Parts: sequence; structure tokens; C-alpha cells
Amino acid sequence: MIALIQRVSRAQVDVGGETIAAIARGILVFVAVERGDGEAQLHRLWARVCGYRVFADARGRMNLNVIETDGEILLVHQFTLAADTDRGLRPSFSRAAPAELGRMLYGQFVTLARRALPGRVASGRFGADMQVQLTNDGPVTFWLRTAPG
Repeated sequence: MIALIQRVSRAQVDVGGETIAAIARGILVFVAVERGDGEAQLHRLWARVCGYRVFADARGRMNLNVIETDGEILLVHQFTLAADTDRGLRPSFSRAAPAELGRMLYGQFVTLARRALPGRVASGRFGADMQVQLTNDGPVTFWLRTAPG
């Protein structure tokens, strides 16, 4: 599984002109599921996402995670992160999980996050045409990956 984390001062997801999810200060996490991913990758990625130190401490060093700062999390499924871009000018999505697996594992990821941080996790809509707005704080962006099973 892949997560692209962006530290944000705000972020929101709109579908069909309606805001379906929004957060204030926290992290926007784009999530992709790859072929071979399962619950082991899901739990490992969640541990990395919520524990990744992207917020400044009192000395200005990135030593705090989203939990320690009482930040919020906005999760957005983005299968294009699993693209193979090694050759040519058109991405291949052969690394991406089939839609059914992607929907299931993304749903489990959202459930896990909401159980861990009640009231602090918002989510986009799997498979929807989403417009994502954000104010990247820093900018600070990190790409995390757990190897497929």
C-alpha cells in the first residue's frame, strides 16, 4: 500500500459540487492499494501514517505526529499512486489492486483510522470524481509504501 502524506492547514473533498469531507490542521493522506496487499500492509501503513513525525516541536524540529498534535486526518483513495511510470509517456496501472480489493482495503483503512481517532478522521468517496482542495503547510509532503505481500 502507498500513502502520500501532506501536512495541511486545511483540506476538503468535494463531489458533485458538494463538500463531503473537510479538516482543519492535520494531514491529507492519499491512499493506493497495490496487487498483493492485504491486512498486514494495511496495519503497517496505518502505523506509519499516524506515527510519522511531520509537525514541529517547541524547537522547530519535525518530531511530532498527527496524534501528538491533536491534528485531523483526511483520507482520499487515489489508485493512480500505484501507477508504473518507468517507461513511455502513458502510465500503466498493472500494479494497482483490482477495484474490489482496493475498495475493501481502503474501507478497512478508514475504519481503522476512525476507531483510533474518533471524530478526527474524514474520508473521500472511493471511485468518485473528487475535487480536493488543500493548503499544504510547509510545503511538507512524504511518500510512504509498504511492500505488497
